[in-house]
Amino acid sequence: MTSAIPVFDGHNDVLLRLHRGGLEGAETRFLDGEAKGHLDLPRAKAGGFVGGLFALYVPSRSGLNFKALRGESYDLALPPEVPQAEAQTFVLEEASLLLRIVRGSKGRVALCRSVSEIIGAIGREALAVVMHLEGCEAIDPDLRMLDVLYAAGLRSLGPVWSRDTIFGAGVPMRFPSSPDIGGGLTEAGRALVRACNGLGVMVDLSHLTERGFWDVAAITDAPLVATHSNVHAICPTSRNLTDKQLDAIRESDGMVGVNFATSFLRPDGQMRSDTELDVVVRHIDALIERVGETRVGLGSDYDGAVVPRAIDPASNLQALMEALKAHGYDDALLGMIGSRNWLRVLERTIG
Repeated sequence: MTSAIPVFDGHNDVLLRLHRGGLEGAETRFLDGEAKGHLDLPRAKAGGFVGGLFALYVPSRSGLNFKALRGESYDLALPPEVPQAEAQTFVLEEASLLLRIVRGSKGRVALCRSVSEIIGAIGREALAVVMHLEGCEAIDPDLRMLDVLYAAGLRSLGPVWSRDTIFGAGVPMRFPSSPDIGGGLTEAGRALVRACNGLGVMVDLSHLTERGFWDVAAITDAPLVATHSNVHAICPTSRNLTDKQLDAIRESDGMVGVNFATSFLRPDGQMRSDTELDVVVRHIDALIERVGETRVGLGSDYDGAVVPRAIDPASNLQALMEALKAHGYDDALLGMIGSRNWLRVLERTIG
């Protein structure tokens, strides 16, 4: 491949990684690069990573033990809910960090509120960042914090991570398992979805139970989007999408971002870095067959999961494009998967 295929990514957790490393100087560590994690500005540039949805995420106090995602089966209990005040503090710190990255970048990173701003940023070779909220513990029942975050640039959210919120039930990490394991949206969750539709905030389905997925589908007037999920028929984990869910995404002209987290890729459900890229290709093949070429992209989960060694860190992202090209994908289709499909669905959700 003579030139990089631009990649606009559906999900990463770099703000969480930076926060954990200490807020003092965190923006400099992102802009100048560091030998930690998966993603920073130099490694994004090296890998053709032109932008994406950057998550504001509040970790559970107990954390997530990746070593637990091993063995023939596993069932991780849902972590307890995070108190609203604690979540608000953490989210505002991450949002401030993102704003400081943008300000300190002197034009190299752009916070984008619309597709036209994303296209403009990419055109001038700035990293195009869309602010996303993964789990809405920081949002109050009256949705006043939603107004504040929207004004700050929020354009995408998932009502839950893999734990419950006042808005709905999170799907536990269980293997093997159907995603139909728990409740759906609450009345507050339904109101949240309607408010997002009104504002132009994309609703992410990736961490909802199957019941929650169908609750969103019943009330939203926007395309159904799972920013970082894979194919349940290949990897039967609770976090992946069934054929029926994929059909609904196709019918809504929505989108799926393929998650690089190996426990959502591998047929054995294990979180192992020695996972080959052919299993990523297999998920992309299956998604294209089920939802169509215009509705598949990438949702890496960089800095939030163990990913295949060949695409760790983000500077190696073009290895996946090379694998897809070797598999028979032409540059036009690679361009769609890399970025154009995300721009299409974002145009229909955030404007």
